[in-house]
Amino acid sequence: MAIAISQEAFDDMVRENMEDLGMDPDEALADAVDALTLQGANLSGIIRRVPGDAAAEEVNPVMRVLDELKASSSGRSGEDLDRLLSLLDELLELCSGEGAENAAVAARNGGVEALVALCASAGVTQQRLLASGLKALSSLIRDVGSTEKFRQSQGSKIVMDILKGALEKSDILDGGFSVVATASAGNEVVKDAFMDLKVDELILEVMRNKSNSKVQSVYDAIRVLLTPDDNRVVASQVYGYSRKFAEIGVAEVLVIALREQVAPSSLPSACAALKAIAVNVRINYDIYISHK
Repeated sequence: MAIAISQEAFDDMVRENMEDLGMDPDEALADAVDALTLQGANLSGIIRRVPGDAAAEEVNPVMRVLDELKASSSGRSGEDLDRLLSLLDELLELCSGEGAENAAVAARNGGVEALVALCASAGVTQQRLLASGLKALSSLIRDVGSTEKFRQSQGSKIVMDILKGALEKSDILDGGFSVVATASAGNEVVKDAFMDLKVDELILEVMRNKSNSKVQSVYDAIRVLLTPDDNRVVASQVYGYSRKFAEIGVAEVLVIALREQVAPSSLPSACAALKAIAVNVRINYDIYISHK
């Protein structure tokens, strides 16, 4: 297991390299990174800077956005809401795609907890705020550490409550199921939490509504929930979940969707979801017979 280290401890080590060992700033920084890496320290989310350096002391853009989000009002109207939406969009841009290190910085510094709390406090009627908040939250959750922060923040229940109240709001559904997928990846406990909250029945209800056919993330959520990807678990429960998805009719609805309403861009995700459900001969046979 990786050794945990704080930003303060990292900065102190760089400072000691300069003050006690006479290293120049770049050498001190590189030595600290190398030494801690060899010791097995987890440097994910650590801002690699030289304490005291003017450029390094500039506020990290991710930290700036997080600080403003945490300090902002609840943003329920007017300029406050517009500012909050702008910050969420900026955080999403910083942490999406290749922004893995930015996402790690945000997760290490309370970003997951802050966004879960923001989504919990927003009403479903605040569609733009919830959609942006869920998308930003999804971009931060990239490893087991961040999925654990999500779990400890009661994120599963909060997201499920949001989804249940937004059954015809496709942008909230898309953001919410993106969070279900990212938070469940590599974490069997989070998968269990969503299944205990009957995410399978919610997925079935959402998919039966043809107006939600563009919610691609629901297919990603199915695939991840039914993938045994937590290497800490000896015997995964996901095959039982696959059978439950099939029993309640998700496979049947998914086949109909593939025939009639799935957008071309969503076909790979929808096919992967169906494959995750069809884990045994009986399920495959039932799918074949019902759509022969």
